[in-house]
Order: sequence, then structure tokens, then C-alpha cells
Amino acid sequence: MSRTNFQELLEAGVHFGHLKRKWNPKMAPYIFMEKNGIHIIDLHKTVAKIDEAAAAVKQIAKSGRKILFVATKKQAKDIVAERIKSTNMPYVTERWPGGMLTNFPTIRKAVKKMNSIDKMMTDGTFDTLSKREKLQIQRQRAKLEKNLGSIANMNRLPSALFVVDVQKEYIAVREANRLNIPVIAMVDTCCDPTPIDFVIPANDDASKSIALIVDIMAKAIEEGLAERKAEKEKTQTVDQDKEGGKTKARKAKKDDEAVEEVAEEDDDVAMQDDSASAEENKE
Repeated sequence: MSRTNFQELLEAGVHFGHLKRKWNPKMAPYIFMEKNGIHIIDLHKTVAKIDEAAAAVKQIAKSGRKILFVATKKQAKDIVAERIKSTNMPYVTERWPGGMLTNFPTIRKAVKKMNSIDKMMTDGTFDTLSKREKLQIQRQRAKLEKNLGSIANMNRLPSALFVVDVQKEYIAVREANRLNIPVIAMVDTCCDPTPIDFVIPANDDASKSIALIVDIMAKAIEEGLAERKAEKEKTQTVDQDKEGGKTKARKAKKDDEAVEEVAEEDDDVAMQDDSASAEENKE
């Protein structure tokens, strides 16, 4: 069953593309028609592509890997930050730090710097500094937090990127391509779909369109995480049952050994009684 339908996409305005004069010919397979100089996206293809992308996203989340969401445009940043935060996935909604993927070790150094400042603030070191030094460190911390955002908790490269506007986030897309990181993206009629692994033909300017598709991806992530948790619990239960079975087997073995010992003792006593009776008869 599809995760969305034609009517839902229509109501969100997902079908509205850009002006015909701004179109990218490579998006032709996803265009239904042109109306009043504006290209209309084929929503039947959008439904199918959303399902493909959601299946990929779910599988990545289920495997315990991360998907990095990139949305720095004004109408997308708040939507992505609010919806994706609950999935515990990293996201970039401010300026994309150049080299964030291709020069990841440098980004990790910036993260460590931010963490060291946090440690200073909690262990009392910060209180020993002068007023000027405190102000400098606070400004540095604010700048790092703004640039890094939720990627501060990202310890390794993401397994995929989800991008809202591939034209605006072309640097992020290029870096992902260079490292063979799959890119899932909302692609409007003015964009080049070639560098995108999972193309979702959609209006990437309307907030309703963005919110709908981001929400579908977030739900797919939540499903993947829920299945991962269920499988872990099932594995733990099986392991506990196996351990319990081994314990029972060991106990049963000990009980059998105890019974055998008692039986041997009874046999010894019986033999002694028989010997005593035989000696009495001889006398």
C-alpha cells in the first residue's frame, strides 16, 4: 500500500513545478503537462518515487545507520528541524559547512571544540576566566552550535542524504556523490535529477509540499527504528530462553547424577545386607 495518494499530494500543491522557461529537460519524464506557462508534475510518478525513497529510508534506519537531512532554505528549515528532531536523525538547517562530508575529520575537530567548551562550563573552569574571555568563548560556542547544529552527535559519515532543494544544496549533493553516499531528494522541474539516487519529483518551494514529504520520510524512519527495537527485544528473549534452557539442562543433569549416587548407595547397602545374611546362614 502506498504511503500517500494522488489527492493528498494535489492538496499540498506538490504538482506545481517552475515556469516553463526555467525547466531542466532532464526532468521531462516526470512532467505531466504545461499549464499557463508552468510545468505540472506527474503525481502518479511522485507517489511511486515516494514509496521507493521511503522504503530505502526505512531500511537504513532499521539497520541502525544515520540519514542526514539538509534543508537550509527559509521555508524548509523549521519544518525539517521540528519533524526530524524526534527521529534522532542529524540535520543541517543553517549554512552547509563546506567539506562537511569530504573533510569530515575537520568537522569532528570542531565538534570536539564545542564539547570541550561545554565541559568548561560544567566543571567550573569557565567561572575562573575573565569577563572578556567568557564573552569570546560564548560567542565561539554560539557560532559552532549554529553551524554544526544536530550533527554534533554524528560520530561517522551518514549512510544517506535527504535534500529538500538540490539546486540550493548543490555542494552537499556534490560531496555525497564524491563519497558514494546515496542522495534522496525532492527535485523540482528546474533541477537536474542526474546526481540523485532517489528522485522525488515535487514542488520544493511550497511549505505544505515540503512538510508532507518530510513527514512521510520521518514516519518511515520511525517504522524502521521500531522494527529494529522489536528485533533486538526478540533476540534478547531468545537468548534468555536459550540460557534458561541451558540452566535447566544443567540442573536436570545434576539431579540425575544425585539420583544415580543415591541408587549406587542403595545398591551398596543391599549388597552388604545380602553378604551379612549369607554369613548368618553359613553359621
